[in-house]
Amino acid sequence: MMPMDNPIYDALALIIPLVIAIVFHEVSHGYVAKLLGDPTAYERKRLSLNPLRHVDPVGTVLLPGALALAGLPVFGWAKPVPVNAQRLRNPRYGMMAVAAAGPGSNLIMAGIGAVALGLVARTYAGVEPGAITAFTIANLTKFIQINIFLALFNLLPIPPFDGSHIVEGVLPRKAARAYAGLHRYAMPLLLVLLVALPSVAPQLDIVSRVLYPPFTWMLEDFGRLAAWAAGA
Repeated sequence: MMPMDNPIYDALALIIPLVIAIVFHEVSHGYVAKLLGDPTAYERKRLSLNPLRHVDPVGTVLLPGALALAGLPVFGWAKPVPVNAQRLRNPRYGMMAVAAAGPGSNLIMAGIGAVALGLVARTYAGVEPGAITAFTIANLTKFIQINIFLALFNLLPIPPFDGSHIVEGVLPRKAARAYAGLHRYAMPLLLVLLVALPSVAPQLDIVSRVLYPPFTWMLEDFGRLAAWAAGA
């Protein structure tokens, strides 16, 4: 087993839970779409939990790993699960539900991860953890953090994130169509809002100013859940 201060160990302890979190996030979109009338993801075999069907080599592995090693905020993406809004029984509100399913699944997984972490802590209470146990604890800890962050990050009302589809569903139809037009500028918009703007005006950093306060609050709550599972 490689030492815990090894950067490869750190990358694996992040990439493994990140891949699991992203795969379940994407499959949740497709599964809810199928329930609401759109079987596109099912027809294209994208409801599989096989990571190879969802992993984007850059967005799921290389970028998050590089960000983690550089000590920067970690985010990533997978191959989007195909959803055809016109096949949904109610396209407007169906897309809201499909969009919300991804972040919702992340919060459920964060809860499962917290309970699992607590059970591991209870099992090995008072015992010096071995290498495998320590690696498991590191993965579960990152799993909780990643799922909370992915849920909040994807709820940002910025195209192409899930939050933008939810906003489209609550806006008046004319405004929703205009807002949806921003999707064609998604990549430049993300670069400006998440990279360029914070570098010139740190007080406008969306990640630190908008996401970290609720992230910290939710992490404390899931920490209490883990403590409960540990019998503390």
